Amino acid sequence: MALMHKLPDILAGPIVRYATADELIIWLVTSAKIDLQLQFFHDDACVAEADFAAGHPECVQVGKHAFIQRLHLKPEIPLPKDQWLNYDIGLNTDAGTLRWLADTAPHLSYKGQQRPGFVIKSTIDQMLHGSCRKPHFKGDDGMWLVDDVLAEVHNSSSNPEYLQPALLLLSGDQIYADEVAGPMLTAIHQVINLLGLQGEQLEDALVSSSDELYKHELNYYRRMELLPNRGVNVPLRERFFGGVRKPIFTTTNADNHLITLAEVIAMYLLVWSPTLWRFVDLDKVSLKPELRQRYQGECEAIQHFSQGLDKVQRAMANVPVQMIFDDHDVTDDWNLTRAWEESAYEHAFSKRIIGNALIGYALCQGWGNTPDALPEDMLHEIKKLYGMDDKHQHDELIKNMLKYEGWQYTLPTSPKIVVLDTRTRRWRSERDSAQPSGLMDWESLSETQQELINESAVILVSPAPIFGVKLIEVVQRVFTWLGFALTVDAENWMAHPGAANVILNIFRHKRTPHHFVILSGDVHYSFVYDVKLKHREHSPHIWQIGSSGIKNMFPVTLLRVFDTLNRWLFASYSPLNWFTRRRYFRIRQRRPGNYSGRYPHQRLVNGCTIGLVKLDKEGAPVVIAALMSNGERIMFSKGYESDWMD
Repeated sequence: MALMHKLPDILAGPIVRYATADELIIWLVTSAKIDLQLQFFHDDACVAEADFAAGHPECVQVGKHAFIQRLHLKPEIPLPKDQWLNYDIGLNTDAGTLRWLADTAPHLSYKGQQRPGFVIKSTIDQMLHGSCRKPHFKGDDGMWLVDDVLAEVHNSSSNPEYLQPALLLLSGDQIYADEVAGPMLTAIHQVINLLGLQGEQLEDALVSSSDELYKHELNYYRRMELLPNRGVNVPLRERFFGGVRKPIFTTTNADNHLITLAEVIAMYLLVWSPTLWRFVDLDKVSLKPELRQRYQGECEAIQHFSQGLDKVQRAMANVPVQMIFDDHDVTDDWNLTRAWEESAYEHAFSKRIIGNALIGYALCQGWGNTPDALPEDMLHEIKKLYGMDDKHQHDELIKNMLKYEGWQYTLPTSPKIVVLDTRTRRWRSERDSAQPSGLMDWESLSETQQELINESAVILVSPAPIFGVKLIEVVQRVFTWLGFALTVDAENWMAHPGAANVILNIFRHKRTPHHFVILSGDVHYSFVYDVKLKHREHSPHIWQIGSSGIKNMFPVTLLRVFDTLNRWLFASYSPLNWFTRRRYFRIRQRRPGNYSGRYPHQRLVNGCTIGLVKLDKEGAPVVIAALMSNGERIMFSKGYESDWMD
């Protein structure tokens, strides 16, 4: 117990989430149930404050020493826009006094600032965005670049409010629940023990509980073998774990797939904050000799990742952050086909794995996106999990969460931001269960269209690009014909005719916005397309902007081949364009300027990156850049008329 007294009050966060003049949400995790006070300052004067009693309604206990807190403030007087707002969080002490962030987390403030802060923009003039952050990828963390941008703002001698990004959009794969390095799993298990995170009972598995799992000989690097091996479940194992192996594009390793809710919660604490790493000893693990070398090889990358988390924590405390899931936040190939769903959800153990990841997403990501992100009854059911270890209640919660259709959301910004859920409301193929599902079904697409009607401009966040690289999509289509949709991760918008036609028709609707900025990730490279409708005098202006990955990359040589062949095979004069679903659109690939690694005619940028977009007053991009972890700032120029592809 002596170690517990050394736990800091704040384990993760604070992270600024939803931020408008009328409502604000701050997310953090504390080590105790404690009274909190939230204050906001403008010109050093307190303009709004709220008290949160220990165990307030939006405090969720997930362990003996772990409390996820959503601090939701509705100020009596709207907060000022386009001006600097600083905030502070006071934690009550045993003596009845408050300890503020200057004592509990002094590193969260930038040079010249006494407290962390941000700006509520009246219009979205610039934003940062990215996706795909795999901790053990051997490269620098693109999230460090967010901290660098914000530090540069504070070092500016004039107009820091103008230079400050309006928000950071994370468009998927904020964690990799399915691909976990051995040292990260070691850290996760030590955090579970340290914080006393909630255990659980498991059904239809080789292990009956989380405690038994953590002690099992298959716990490290052999978790695939934990799935039942009865004949009826062979397809399940192949689809749920074996199906994530992709020899053409990447090789995803499910050997350490997260299973329990405690593991998922611990993962979030370890990827967003440096705090708990000081209690982790990566050498404290028992492995067979044949696994030790692999483990040691991963240690260097994990240690490099953890050493930069102070920058990540500071960045997320100083700019509003919006998030949406993609597959790796839960598991690779999540809901890719109807056959996958039928296999994965029909078995209690795999359903529990998926459900636990979704609960983790709800608490650590989704809950902060909007004030009403989680229904009160669902939040109540989540809160009941701690201390009960009730398998049936846990299963019932997962059942309800898998049916929930409220993950998609809209922000009341200017331009309006519409963030798409492309994972849970799929347009399933009725003809062939092995065919890829549409990323959204007809009902959710219709709801999206209603959000867009009569808007002059919109920022549309789609985890997968709507206008992607045609050649890569063709390769995925060919493999789908051959029955290998899972092998090539064939989940692009054009893979399902119904979803493709509806999303493209939205752009053709005369009452939808004149300016569409589409922000996407997923693909592990960055690119920019200018898109217009053919044969229409007043075509909407569409910009497809991809930024991926934050800490991941596409295989370098393979991407070069795809990039070059795509330009040859789908140039404006190519008849192959008529066989694509986007034949009524003109697409121009922007050129990445000042890119040291470029080769002739390159259009796709590879590397750990964060995207930067600056908009004019009408919502049109005036600057589109990829901020690279090696220090380069790649500007995507409009290029030439020859860059148009039909």
